[in-house]
This record gives sequence, C-alpha cells and structure tokens, in this order.
Amino acid sequence: MSNSNAFPPFRPLSRREMLRQTGLGFGSLALAGLLQADGLRAAALGGEPAGFDLTPKAPHFRPRARAVIQLMQNGGPSQMDLFDPKPELQKRHGQTYSEKVETLQKGSESMELMGSPFEFFRAGGCGMDFSEPVRHISSIADEITMIRSMHTEHNNHSEALIMFQTGKIFSGRPSAGAWVSYALGTENQNLPAYVVLRDPEGYNTNGALNWDNGWLPALYRGTEFASKGAPVLNLNPSSPLPANSQDDRLDLLAKLNERHRLEHPRDTSLEARIRNYELAARMQLGAADALDLSKETAATKKMYGLEDPRTAGYGLRCLMARRLVEQGVRFIQVFPPLRPSFQPWDSHSDLKEGVTEIAGATDLPSAALVKDLKARGLLDEVIVMWAGEFGRLPVSQKGTGRDHNRNAFSLWMAGGGFKAGYTHGSTDELGYRAEENKVSVPDLHATMLHSLGLDHERLVFRHHGRDESLTDKPLTGAQVVPDLLS
Repeated sequence: MSNSNAFPPFRPLSRREMLRQTGLGFGSLALAGLLQADGLRAAALGGEPAGFDLTPKAPHFRPRARAVIQLMQNGGPSQMDLFDPKPELQKRHGQTYSEKVETLQKGSESMELMGSPFEFFRAGGCGMDFSEPVRHISSIADEITMIRSMHTEHNNHSEALIMFQTGKIFSGRPSAGAWVSYALGTENQNLPAYVVLRDPEGYNTNGALNWDNGWLPALYRGTEFASKGAPVLNLNPSSPLPANSQDDRLDLLAKLNERHRLEHPRDTSLEARIRNYELAARMQLGAADALDLSKETAATKKMYGLEDPRTAGYGLRCLMARRLVEQGVRFIQVFPPLRPSFQPWDSHSDLKEGVTEIAGATDLPSAALVKDLKARGLLDEVIVMWAGEFGRLPVSQKGTGRDHNRNAFSLWMAGGGFKAGYTHGSTDELGYRAEENKVSVPDLHATMLHSLGLDHERLVFRHHGRDESLTDKPLTGAQVVPDLLS
C-alpha cells in the first residue's frame, strides 16, 4: 500500500514562520526580538510599542503649533549681506583678516575682508535689520523671530544639509519631517503627513535625501507633489475605470490587507507598506481638490507673485504649501529655484548679482506666505521656517564672493509659538563666529518639536538596540531655547 499521502508535501518554512510555530511560544518571543533588532518595532510617544499609521496622535503636552512649513534656502545665504549688518566689516573692507579660518576654498587665500555691497535698514516696530534684497521679508519683521547665532557641524553643502534635516552629518537618518509625521500623523487621511515641493525642473543638493525616512518606516518619508502638471505623479490610472469599479477594487484590497494583517500580526513593515498603498488610493480622490488653485482669488495669486515670471514658480509652491497646511498636512518642505544654480544661495563669486537674483525669486513669496497665514488665522498654529544650511565668511573669494562658514548663520521663524518681532543672539564684530546666545541645529530641532507639543528626549525609535531620536541629546547636548518662544 502506497504511503505517498501519509505526509503533506514538504514546504520550506521561512525564518519567521519557523520561529512563530516552535518552542511553546518562545519562537514568537524570539521573533519579537529580531523585529526589534531590525528596527521594526517602534517606541511610541510614551515608550511602548505601536503600529505604524498616519492617524492623528496626541502630543506629549499641549502644543502651540500643529504644522511646519520649511522654506529651505539651499546654498548658504550670507548672514552679513541679508540679516546681520556689520559696520566694522564695512570699515575694514580690503584689510587682511587676522583670525585663523578653519577651511578656505581656492580664491579666498588672501584673507581680504569684504564689506557688504548692500545697504541695510531697520523695519517694523521692532526695528529689525534687513538688506535691500529682502525688502519684502522686512515687511513682516514684527511677525518673525530672527536667529543670528546659528552654527552647524560641517562646511560642505551635502553634509550640512543632512545635518539641518536630520540632526547629524551622516546620511541614512530620518529627516525632521519624518519624525514629526511618525509622532503626530496627519489630520487628513486623504493626504500624506509630509509633502515636498521642489522646482519641477530638478533637484537641489542631495535630492531626496533631504526628505528621507531613514530607518523609520517608509510611510513617514516625504511625498513629492509637483507644482507643474498633475500634482501627484503616477496616481491616476492611464485608462478610465468603469463606474464603481474603483470602489470595488478598494473594498477588495482592504479585505485582502486585513486578512494578511491578521495572519501576520507582528509584521509591522508589511503594515507600513499596506498603509502606503491605501493612502495612494485615497489620494486619487483628495489631492487634486486640495491643490485646486482655481479656487484662489486673483488678489491672492498676485500677492504670491504668480503673475511675474521671476517669482511665479516659487510663489506657486508657497501657495500650495498654504493650501496643504489648511488641509491638515503636518510638515511641508518648499525648495528654491534652480537658478542661478542648483545651490542658488551659493555665492562664491558675483555675490551681489547672485543674491539679487535668488532673493528676487523668493523674497516676495516668502513674505506673502506669512501674511496670508496670518490673514486666515493660521499663523499662530503653523511654524514657518526660512533657513539655509550654513553661512558665509567675512573675507572675499575671487574678489566678489564669499566662501562657506559653518560657525555662523542667520535664519528666521514665524508663527507657531515663536516670539514675534524678536532678534536672538549675535555674532562677532565681523560675522565669522556665533558668540552670544548660540543656537545649534539640534537646539533648533528641540525647540521646534517643543512648539509642536513634543519632548525631543521622549520622541524615540528603537534602532539596532538603541533609542534613537532627532536631537540625540546625550551626544549633542540639545536643549529647548525658551527665549525663542512667546
């Protein structure tokens, strides 16, 4: 008698199946440990494991802000030519700088001090200082916190940008937007928590590394929306579906996903992928309506500069950012034009012409965004951040430009609990080094998170056996800067 059917056909077991099915439950415990080691279990806000999704989550304490719009000014805007006037630098123009500078690129070896080619003036009731190229931003002086004492860890664009976005100079870590998405989710389940708006012609320095999720689940990565053509790429089917077919497909997909979740309850990476697909399906219905600019008035479009070719591209992205934050998106990055270069604030030569050109494209829309948010009652709950990755040196490069400087730069914040009409910190008399009330990039991150109701020391994710965070206080000493907040 044949015994060919005595045993079921052999099917190799995966490592997860083997662990789950063996050892009176100890296999499942081992699997949980492996998942933890692989970074697939998160420490939630209170420190307990949690699933991955974008549903709205409670912060640690009552927040001042609910969302962030980051206006990233790639290239290193020159602090002493925009926001930090230096009379002593003007007086000593052409003299040799005596202080040791840690790094110099070719063309800066003469160490010849260079005064700013721009006139400064004071604006607003607070009397904040601005130069001519940022006259529109000067009109919101009484709404912003100007930080003049920023410093960072690297003089190269790539590393400094990664530092500004992730808190460290090394790639592979989650960006601030990913952390905020992980912590708070999104108020609109038809849109991502984290949206990126770049020049449709291409990428600035580092490309998608600026909005990477690192070792957080991919659900928290920034989603690119286009400001030219369809806002979300590859979202709509190439051929129209029959009536009700899309709903039927989504219902079937939901049932299959739920079955898979029940069969594999510990596979949180799978759940993250499922959530991504479900979000994409919902975006087919929600994204186009959220970004329908035909609903904007002619006056609003003019305010953002959409009628002027110089400001139209960046202005459109700023207007899209306002519409997205109205729709509940949590974190939005707006990147600058690709002119005069893909690092448009990088002023190694012809600083006067280069700064005039990039400021001419971004100054008006940046100010319009703050004014528009305030007029709509949104500024108190939305943080606007205008920043580059580092500053410039007080000496000339090639006679008309400035080299990189990690030791001092300026940026401004508006809304979301930040102190209005306030200038924080200072640099030395020539603008080379931050001296008074210094603020590091991790300090800025800690303060931003605090305004969102998040404790930067409690917002953690277990990765390779360590509770990682955006600020990594044990190594960076990051702390909230209370003077920046109202």
